[in-house]
Amino acid sequence: MRERLAVDGGAPVRATMLPYGHQVVDDADIKAVADVLRSQWLTTGPALAEYEAAFAQRVGAAHAVAVSSGTAALHAAAHAAGIGPKDEAITSPITFAATANCVLYCGGRVAFADVQPETCNLDPEQIGRQIAERTKAILAVHYAGQPCDMHAIHAVAERHNLVVIEDAAHALGASYDGRNVGTLGQLAAFSTHPVKHITTGEGGMVTTNDDALAYKLRVFRNHGIADDAHTRAKRGDWRYDMTDLGYNYRMADVLAALGKSQLTKLDAWLARRRAIARRFDDAFASLGQLELIPVRPDRESARHFYPVRLNLERLRVGRADVFRALRAEGIGVNVHYIPVYWHPHYQKLGYPKGLCPEAEAQYERLITLPLWAGMTDRDAEDVIAATRKVLAAYAAG
Repeated sequence: MRERLAVDGGAPVRATMLPYGHQVVDDADIKAVADVLRSQWLTTGPALAEYEAAFAQRVGAAHAVAVSSGTAALHAAAHAAGIGPKDEAITSPITFAATANCVLYCGGRVAFADVQPETCNLDPEQIGRQIAERTKAILAVHYAGQPCDMHAIHAVAERHNLVVIEDAAHALGASYDGRNVGTLGQLAAFSTHPVKHITTGEGGMVTTNDDALAYKLRVFRNHGIADDAHTRAKRGDWRYDMTDLGYNYRMADVLAALGKSQLTKLDAWLARRRAIARRFDDAFASLGQLELIPVRPDRESARHFYPVRLNLERLRVGRADVFRALRAEGIGVNVHYIPVYWHPHYQKLGYPKGLCPEAEAQYERLITLPLWAGMTDRDAEDVIAATRKVLAAYAAG
């Protein structure tokens, strides 16, 4: 006999909601922040430079430039890449809106390329079909932490002299063909929002191996000014020159100290995420109502979240009912993502629905299960139990 679902008045699997993602903060993190609060510099000070150096070393990039958010990182990367009015950049519709918005911020136009059915990552063949005279860059989104097919993307970029920007918000610690994400394009943008692999509360980072691009990034985040208050204080000078139009996208030292402390735990947290993902893979492999997203053998995913696809033809309800039922069981599922050009703003810009059929078909079936480093074994078992319970109740036939 099937268990009565919580959404129908039955007992839930969990008494409290398990979020799909969450930060992990310990006493060492709190101490690092407190030490900066007691110091002379709360912003544009030495803690920022230390965090950037540690991040660059972990990724294997020559430069890491910290900014105030993942969106700011994308905007700074798009600016450094030279995207301007009338330029175009190609990206995936299966992403957070900021990936596309950063092109609009620079006055450019976004072209959306369809995704691969297996991975939900950009399809290099579809990228090639979107190349136009004004195309300047490709924004490659590493969906859910699995790197894109970067060799094929670079082959397209090289044929057309395009800049490759990694949207690595999901992928800190991932690798492709033995190389770290963050070194696979001319620029890479990371996020350190609380649901990401490490957090600074809000924050972002751009990595690059190009000295000139790093300089452009640092000027852009600081109002277009080439040096900061800490640099001027060290040389005992009051003068500064605004050489370009920039933004106040600086990261405070308080947040940088948190980021540096978090970074020391990244490898352990990645291992934990991957262990939970393997447990889910094993538990769900035989469920006919679900289809897993495989990780290809030439890459290692950072496992930012755990998306699955519902086999709707084997269910007697739609995704919205499955979503509500799992939430009622205490499992904080989410959906990643509504195709960007479906949003009202992009509809007003004239993007038609039906533009990327594969991405739209994927969206209709995707649902995200909780996955984060602080989850316990019991949390993981609750996710498995609730998913099995709901899918059994709603199975067709």
